[in-house]
Amino acid sequence: MTPKRRSSRVKLFLAVAGAAALVAFFVYRWRTGGFAWHEFAATFVDVRWGWLVLSIPVILLTYAGRALRWTVMVRPLKEGPSFWNILEATCIGFTAIVFFGRAGELVRPYLIAAREKLPFPSQLGAWLLERILDLLMVIVIFGMALAQISRSGVPVGPKMTWIMEAGGTIILLAGVGCILFILLFRYMSESMHRRIMEVLRFLPEASQKRAEKLLGAFIEGMGSTRSGGFVARLLLYSVLEWAIIAGCFVCMFRAFPATEHFSLTDVVVFLGVVSLGSAIQIPGVGGGMQVASILVLTEFFRLSLEVATGISLVIWAVSFLVVVPVGLFLAFREGLNLRKLTRMTEEKDPPEQAALP
Repeated sequence: MTPKRRSSRVKLFLAVAGAAALVAFFVYRWRTGGFAWHEFAATFVDVRWGWLVLSIPVILLTYAGRALRWTVMVRPLKEGPSFWNILEATCIGFTAIVFFGRAGELVRPYLIAAREKLPFPSQLGAWLLERILDLLMVIVIFGMALAQISRSGVPVGPKMTWIMEAGGTIILLAGVGCILFILLFRYMSESMHRRIMEVLRFLPEASQKRAEKLLGAFIEGMGSTRSGGFVARLLLYSVLEWAIIAGCFVCMFRAFPATEHFSLTDVVVFLGVVSLGSAIQIPGVGGGMQVASILVLTEFFRLSLEVATGISLVIWAVSFLVVVPVGLFLAFREGLNLRKLTRMTEEKDPPEQAALP
C-alpha cells in the first residue's frame, strides 16, 4: 500500500470514527430517554412561518456574498470578472457538495476557471484562500461563543464556565494568528514559501511535492491580495458573510416557540459549536451538522430530544437544501448533469486552462 493511500485511509477512518461516535451518542440518548413522536410533530405546529420563510432569502443571500468575495480574488487576474458567472458556479458547486460531499468542493473552482477562462490552479488557490477565511471566521465565532458562555442561557457551573472562557480566549488568539498568517503571505509570499518548504524537508519526497503544489496554488490565489486594501476587503466580506449566516439562524430560532427567546449571544454559541460539526459531510445526507445541532440544543440549552431533532432538521434543510433546486436548474440549463458533475469531482489533475465538458 502506498503512503498516499495509507494516509487517505487513516483520514477516512478518523472521520468515520468521529461521525460514528456522535451517532452512537445520539442513539444512546434516543433509546434511554425514549422518543415521543407526538412531541416531535408538535414542534412544527406552532411554527411562525413568517420568520421561517424569511430565513430562505437570507440564506440565499449568503451565496451572493460568497460570489462577491470570489470576484475580489479573481479581479487582479482578470479585468471585469462576471459576478453572475461566479454566482451560478457557486450555486452549482454547493449543490454538488450536497450530492457528493466534500468531493464536490472542486466543482466550483473548476466551473469558475472554465467560465472566466482562467488557469484551474489559480482558482484552486482562491478556493484554498476562501477555506482559510471561513476557518478563520469559525475559529473567531467559536472563540466568542466560549468566551461569552457565561452571558448566554447555557446552564454551566462556575468551573466549566472558567474553562470555556479560557478556551475561548485561546481560540481567539488562534484566529488572530490566522490573520497574521494571511498578512505574511500578502507581504512575504516568496520567503514564506521557501521557509515552509524548508520546514517540510523531513517529509517523503512525494509528500513534499504535493505540499509544494498546494502551497503554490495557494500563493497564486493570494495574488489577488497583493494590491492595497484587498486583504482588508476579503476580511470585511468574510465578516459580512458570516453576519448574514447569523441573521439566518436568528430568523430560524425566532420561528420556533422553544427557541424564540434566544439572545444574540445564544445564537453565537450555537453557531460557533455547530460550525465545527459541519466539517463532516456525508453525500446526500450532510452529517455532523445535524448531530451537533441536536447535541447543542439538548446538552447546552436543555431542550427535549424531540424538539431539538425537529429544529435541527429544519436548520439543516434551510442551510443545505434550499440551494439545490437553484443549482440543479442552473446546471441543467448549462447542459451539466450529475454524471458530468461526478467526472469533475473525480478528475485528479484538471487542465491548466479548464474547459467545460
